[in-house]
Amino acid sequence: MDGKSTRIKNGKGQKIVVGMSGGVDSTAALIILKKNGWNPVGVSLEFPTWEEEESKRTKRESGEENIQSTSVSIERAQKICKKYGCEHYIVDAAECFQKNVIEYTINSLKNSQTPNPCIVCNRNTKFFHLFKFADSKNIKYVSTGHYAKIIKSRKYKSFFVAIPKDKSKDQTYYLSLLPQNWLDRIIFPLGEFTKKEIYEMVKKENINFYENVKQSQDFCFIPPKVMENFLEKEVGNKPGNIIDKEGKIIGKHNGLQYYTIGQRKKIGLPGGPYYVVQKNSADNTVMVSKNKQDIGKNEAKLSDVFFSTSIFYGKRLKVKAKIRYQSKSVSAQIIPVTGNDKICVVKFKEPQQAVTPGQYCVFYMG
Repeated sequence: MDGKSTRIKNGKGQKIVVGMSGGVDSTAALIILKKNGWNPVGVSLEFPTWEEEESKRTKRESGEENIQSTSVSIERAQKICKKYGCEHYIVDAAECFQKNVIEYTINSLKNSQTPNPCIVCNRNTKFFHLFKFADSKNIKYVSTGHYAKIIKSRKYKSFFVAIPKDKSKDQTYYLSLLPQNWLDRIIFPLGEFTKKEIYEMVKKENINFYENVKQSQDFCFIPPKVMENFLEKEVGNKPGNIIDKEGKIIGKHNGLQYYTIGQRKKIGLPGGPYYVVQKNSADNTVMVSKNKQDIGKNEAKLSDVFFSTSIFYGKRLKVKAKIRYQSKSVSAQIIPVTGNDKICVVKFKEPQQAVTPGQYCVFYMG
């Protein structure tokens, strides 16, 4: 992709909304912007957690960074903003998060899919509320502590999310649903830094709270220790059979929601390892195989296809594609389905393991 990173330098006193989680990355984003002449306005979003007493207790004791918007994390954000002479606001996003993230997660699991709450949250909750607040204050720009860049392509005359300097912290996969009118207004200061450089920068500012907190995880509203409680209570157990490729019953399961395509651990069968090849909600079965090649796919059908610029709809495209956050991007071709811009087929140059219903396939060019 041709183009260049834009807008970080020379803020010239302009106000910019900075999403403040209370974590080290959003703190660093505010510091970088302040030092480049911007006038940051910190905004912390209040989110709910899954409502169970055990869940609440586990979160309080875990010390996880940005494990939603606890009073401790908001207090940290307030202190950072005060230290740098910035305004700070708290926005209640609980109802939106409950509907767009928690209920989405539950419904995906009930439909035997594997949800991706971070991608959905970024578009429908986090950036939605940050831009809503910015618009209410007549502030053009919005910033967060994500590891990504925004570039403007001369060829396509459009803005794109691009891979950051620190590829090990690349968060572009989770930012893939941001629309063009937002990309025109977003600044990602951390795109030009490594995580190590960010830690060193914050340390030089005599800020050390991050040394005793853990990084947040994908399901930030459900601590890992109570995930099974969440699945049992919100989705409900529905026992069924575990079968092999020939349809022979070789074990039992408590519910399809406990499994995802490609899963190897916690299958509970002797003589393994086994891999989950398929989940069938029609007969409530989980198909497994000892052959890892059985979870490879050469293509996938995609629904709800989204491009950050409209010029790509309905076209055959050669891209790099990622089928999950931690997978490597591979050469692929996007083939549109006639008559529906929201559906297409992606064909991979080499088989991809564990193509999973409910997950996102993200496209990269150049």
